[in-house]
Amino acid sequence: MALIRQTSPHASGKNHTNHIMRMVIVALVPALFVQMWFFGWGALVNVLWCSVVALGAEAFVLTLRKRPLAFYLKDGSALVTAWLLAMAIPPGSPWWLTFVGVSFAIIFGKQLYGGMGQNPFNPAMLAYVLLLISFPVEMTSWLAPQGAGVDPMGLTDSLQAIFAGHSIDGWTMATPLDVVRENKSLTMAELWTEKPQLDGLTGIGWVWVNLAFLAGGLFLLKQKIISWHAPVGMLAALGVMSLLFWNGTGSGSHGSPIFHLLSGAAMMGAFFIVTDPVSGATSNKGRLIFGAGVGILTYIIRVWGGYPDGVAFATLLMNMAAPAIDYWTQPRTYGHRKPKRGMAKSE
Repeated sequence: MALIRQTSPHASGKNHTNHIMRMVIVALVPALFVQMWFFGWGALVNVLWCSVVALGAEAFVLTLRKRPLAFYLKDGSALVTAWLLAMAIPPGSPWWLTFVGVSFAIIFGKQLYGGMGQNPFNPAMLAYVLLLISFPVEMTSWLAPQGAGVDPMGLTDSLQAIFAGHSIDGWTMATPLDVVRENKSLTMAELWTEKPQLDGLTGIGWVWVNLAFLAGGLFLLKQKIISWHAPVGMLAALGVMSLLFWNGTGSGSHGSPIFHLLSGAAMMGAFFIVTDPVSGATSNKGRLIFGAGVGILTYIIRVWGGYPDGVAFATLLMNMAAPAIDYWTQPRTYGHRKPKRGMAKSE
C-alpha cells in the first residue's frame, strides 16, 4: 500500500489547506472584479489562463514524482499561486509570458523543493521577479485605466492581444508609481494636472484596486486565515518610510504616505504575500519584523532602486531572512523560564 507523504501541519476542518486556499481565492475576487472594471477583460483572461497552466504544470511534476494527482491538485495551492501571479502582471500580457511565469512558479518555486509546505521562497513572487528581469517591456506595459482617456480593452481585443499577439501599445500607459518616480521637474500639482492616469489620491483605478485587496485581507483576518502581524508590520513600515522622506508637493517629492499605501501592489503584498505561512516568519514577533522588513525594502526599491514597485524583490529578500528571524524570535517554551542575558540557551 502506497502511503501519501504529507508535510505538517496535519490539520482538518477550517485549518485544512483546501479550506484556507478556497478562502484566499474568495478574498481575491473583489480585487479581480475591480481590475476588470478599470483595466478590461484581460485581467480575467490572465487568471483563467494562469489557472489552467498551474494545474497542468502541477499535474506534470506530480506524475514525474509518482504522486497521486487528485490528492495534491485539490488542495488549491497551485490555483492561489496562479491567481496571485495573474493579478500582479499587466492585463493583456501575451500567453507565453504567463505560461513561463506560472510554470516556473510551480516547478522551480514549489515542486523542486518538495512541494507544498517546503518552498523557502514565495512561488508567485519568484516567478514575478523572473519575468520582470527577463521581459521588462512586457512586464511594464500596463493598460491605461478606464477614465484616463482610453477605453478599456474588450473581451475580443483582450483575447487577440493575449493569444494572437496583437499590439496593445495604443492601450498602454505608465503607472502612477512610474510617473512619480521619473518626475524631475514638475510639482505634484502640475504632475496631477498633466498626466491623465493621475487622479484623486493615487491615480485612476489603483486606489480602488488596493482598497479591494484591503477588503479581501480584512475578510481573511475575520475568518482567522491570517494574523494581523505581518500586514501591520509592512504597512506601518511603508507608511513611516514614505512620511520620513516625503518633502511635500515639490518636484523632488517621492509621494505621500497615502500614495505609497494605495499604489502598486502595497495591499496585495500586505495581505496576500507577506502572510504566506511557508516562506515567511512563524512567530508573531517574527511576522511583525518580517512585514516591516518588506515595507522598508519596498520603499527603498520604489524610490532609489531600479524598479517602480519593489514588493516582489522585498519579499524574496525577506524570505531569505525568515529562518534567522524565526531563530531570534522563538517564543518561550511553555513551562520554561526565558533564559537570562549571558546564560546559555541550553541552561
